[in-house]
Amino acid sequence: MNRIQHTLSTNNKILSIYFSAGFPSLNDTKSLIKNLAKNNVDMIEIGLPFSDPLADGPVIQASSTTALHNGMTSELLFEQLKDIRKTVTIPLIIMGYFNPILQFGVEDFLKKCQETGIDGLIIPDLPLEFYLSEYKERFEHYGIAMIFLITPQTSEERIRLIDENSNSFIYMVSTASVTGSKDSFDENQMNYFERIAMMNLKNPQIVGFGISNKTTFQQATKHQKGAIIGSSFIQFISKNGIHAIDNFIKNIL
Repeated sequence: MNRIQHTLSTNNKILSIYFSAGFPSLNDTKSLIKNLAKNNVDMIEIGLPFSDPLADGPVIQASSTTALHNGMTSELLFEQLKDIRKTVTIPLIIMGYFNPILQFGVEDFLKKCQETGIDGLIIPDLPLEFYLSEYKERFEHYGIAMIFLITPQTSEERIRLIDENSNSFIYMVSTASVTGSKDSFDENQMNYFERIAMMNLKNPQIVGFGISNKTTFQQATKHQKGAIIGSSFIQFISKNGIHAIDNFIKNIL
């Protein structure tokens, strides 16, 4: 049982936090991870900055742009995290777009993930079919979970295909829009959460896009296993600094 599976099996409501590596400052990544782990976050998604982040809203796009201007690269991220497993035990996932991974070399990237202690990858623009035909064996060889996204528009047939080929959790996008904060979810979104729960998938679902406060976290975890917070966390550390993280987490849990 890997770290993601262990966390999913032992925790009731998973709180995952997303931030862009190299933001606010180039060398904040490791400190952010340690601080989040210390404040009872269950899982962390480390955003790999990219110049054309199609699925991201303006807050995450801006943080990614800042990180790139700061000098963040895939090579530097792995260098920053080379000793992270000496102090951090919770699951760490890299979320990024396929182009930088392809430029790095998929095999080399997976090997670095394994060496560093990265547990999974979320690659929104890597199609399931391409993953299955070209990369699944490589991911399994290095023990890296591939986490797929579903949306309110994803067909039941495709959801079940994703479920069949997943071994950790399914990233359940709350809306067809890009990332961003909301104060609450509407009736249609809550019906969507319930509909997916009624499918009785073998992999738990974690909701992303739109979770920003205690209300949306509780709504997202009423039927699903957990929730991911990104934009509102990035806004918070932009305004308050990374050393005030405990105040943000207390307002969620």
